[in-house]
Amino acid sequence: MESIQSIGLQRAANPGPVQVIAVTGGKGGVGKTSVSVNLATALASTGRRVMLLDGDLGLANVDVFLGLSPRYTMAHVLNGERTLEEIILESPHGIQVVPGASGVAELANLSAAGHLSLVQAFSALSTRLDTLIVDTSAGIAHSVVQFTQAAQHVLLVVCDEPASMTDAYALAKVLSRNHGVNKFQVVANMARAPGEGAGLFEKLQKVTSRFLDVTLEYVGEIPEDPYLRRSIREQRPVVSAFPACPASRAFKKLALKADKWPVPEGPRGNLEFFVERLVRRPQVRLEVVK
Repeated sequence: MESIQSIGLQRAANPGPVQVIAVTGGKGGVGKTSVSVNLATALASTGRRVMLLDGDLGLANVDVFLGLSPRYTMAHVLNGERTLEEIILESPHGIQVVPGASGVAELANLSAAGHLSLVQAFSALSTRLDTLIVDTSAGIAHSVVQFTQAAQHVLLVVCDEPASMTDAYALAKVLSRNHGVNKFQVVANMARAPGEGAGLFEKLQKVTSRFLDVTLEYVGEIPEDPYLRRSIREQRPVVSAFPACPASRAFKKLALKADKWPVPEGPRGNLEFFVERLVRRPQVRLEVVK
């Protein structure tokens, strides 16, 4: 397996298009934000220029996980008070953070001017990026649908709880049947024993293959780890705070896999394309309920 250092040198010599990953989970409590923060930090350690967008427009908490205190948020960008570059926070762990705006109306409720502001904000961003990770909100809110539709890759976080599996299936069903999202990378979080994640994936794949037209790819498990819980209390990514612990090793393995996920070349491989997809008005689909 390639090392973190060798990948970083290759990337510096050959910068490419922006990779966009939406991290989602179907329900709260599966550790979605922890996965987002630590995946972003692990990717940054490979030499990637990483931005983490807090896409939870109701209960933004990426800044809490990282011990940051944002003065401005996406709300100030959307109402024209600040540019996107003015609200970006530099994390001491090597990632740029776009803080979410708790209590702000969902993207679906933005006015035409708000949509235009969002497009212009990302289009005017001069910062060069390799990866944009979007930490979506829990559930199947409209903003979750929009972010997952716009992203190139959807990372579905599950854990060994009946509600997690049920909600993950429900999310995959809605996204695939109504919104054209039919490929998911699946990571099992808080695994209590080695191999538990593979078992959860098999259960999910068994039911999705029977009832849905989707493709699932298992990308690994993150073990339950007291160092991970400690890092959350200390408001630091575990991959930075305790780099040798089991959870950190797992996140680094996940980052090395994510590094190889394909990225579209040309006009599909930039932030403008992501934002255009993000704000486009979805077509209404009517289904007959039997």
